[in-house]
Amino acid sequence: MWSLSVAGCRRLGVVGSAAVAVGGWAAGTLPERDPWGLWLPRGARAAEAGTLLAYVGLTLLVVAWWRYGRLLVLRPSAVRIRHTLTTLGCWAAPLLLAPPLYSADVYSYIAQGAMVVEGHDVYAAGPSVLDPAGLGGDAAASVGGHWTGTPAPYGPVFLLVAQGVTLATDGRIVPAVLGMRLVAVASLALAVWALLRLAPGGARNGALWLGVLNPLLLIHVVGGMHNDGLMAALLLAAAALALRGRHWVAGSALVGLAMLVKSPAALGLLFIGVVVGREAAGPPIRRVAKALLGPGSVAAATAVAATLAAGTGFGWLRTQSVAGSIHTALSFSSDLGYALGRSMHYFSGTHPDPVKRAVQAMGLTLALVLIAYLAAHVLRGLLDPVKALGLALLVLVLLSPVVQPWYLLWAVPLLAATAWRGRTARGLAVLSAAFAYVTAPDGSTPAYAFAAAAVACAVAAHRTLRPADAAAPVRVPAPRRSEDHAGAALLYRPPVR
Repeated sequence: MWSLSVAGCRRLGVVGSAAVAVGGWAAGTLPERDPWGLWLPRGARAAEAGTLLAYVGLTLLVVAWWRYGRLLVLRPSAVRIRHTLTTLGCWAAPLLLAPPLYSADVYSYIAQGAMVVEGHDVYAAGPSVLDPAGLGGDAAASVGGHWTGTPAPYGPVFLLVAQGVTLATDGRIVPAVLGMRLVAVASLALAVWALLRLAPGGARNGALWLGVLNPLLLIHVVGGMHNDGLMAALLLAAAALALRGRHWVAGSALVGLAMLVKSPAALGLLFIGVVVGREAAGPPIRRVAKALLGPGSVAAATAVAATLAAGTGFGWLRTQSVAGSIHTALSFSSDLGYALGRSMHYFSGTHPDPVKRAVQAMGLTLALVLIAYLAAHVLRGLLDPVKALGLALLVLVLLSPVVQPWYLLWAVPLLAATAWRGRTARGLAVLSAAFAYVTAPDGSTPAYAFAAAAVACAVAAHRTLRPADAAAPVRVPAPRRSEDHAGAALLYRPPVR
């Protein structure tokens, strides 16, 4: 039966991924100018047909992924890690030569890399300062909306990567985009390496399924080339070194690098510090000092060295709130604040913005309280620090003033490494399936995309509540004790001192 075989799921996913890529040639986030004539608009009807094809392909990919997950549950002994890695490669391959999909952010990356090459201050100006006929001009012309005049919210490490890609490709739009896709593929490979070291032996296949085979990751990291993939991969590697191994110095340095891609990675220092302090020898004051100063000092030194090497200055410290200037419908606190603000404006005439900002601040405050609660549980040895870090990032995403679909990928791989079959993981699988539909191939968020996401969420939630397929012609083998990867078996057991 195709739906319960590795080969059947793989073939279905390849068809879906190929349909997404082909649809993207007509309906992706195509550049404004392409001197090579490869990625040019082909008219409204072609764009509509491409969008429909991409959504059909995405649906096939999500179904294939979902069935692959059920196969891992029903027949775990029939699926090897090499099968999952081969499937990952097959599903990612059709996206490699496609134009940018689901986001125009890659054009900002290339333009900002060109700004560094040209000597512009990326933290004081936007891509609009580039010469339209010069290096990065085609990318700057393709940057969406008000982002053309917006300073970079990214750290020097990522700008160094973008600068290298721009120099290697001379800023030509198609090679530069493909160069950024190579960076995304390298991030995917690093995430696979880290997941195989973070997850327990019997749970590695499931961790790969939820963490990297995930369609949300494939379309937004491989297809859309979001730098969130690089940040998440570095954070995963840091967790593998510092929270599973005893290499907290190397792990803290990697967190420092991840912070200089996107700042939310700094949350990793909290949990590394808690683990370092808990396992340190000596009196309590010494343990607290080591926890507070050790990982933070290493990360800070790494950040300073990387910033000086990049030569971009420390302006990244003041541009971290740039993304907060937009409203996204996925942010619960922003939506609630907006609704309350509009209601108060209707009844009392007060301006809605202060109300919205107050609700956003309350959301962030609640997130900080919950993160502190998670850290306290790690300190007491009641919670796996890797799982706690994943939950902390999930809380931060859900209560943030700005939420994009791909932000969920900050938390998913870490949680996949700890309990891929628990209630949290099932919820993440449902959210991943739904969030994959929110953004259209051209990067917009039309109303029908939210409707499709709602349908996907309802269907996925219904599937998770159903018992295992009783009529399926398979026999479920009893897992060996060493391969028991149910959620309860992955509870953290603190080290014995």
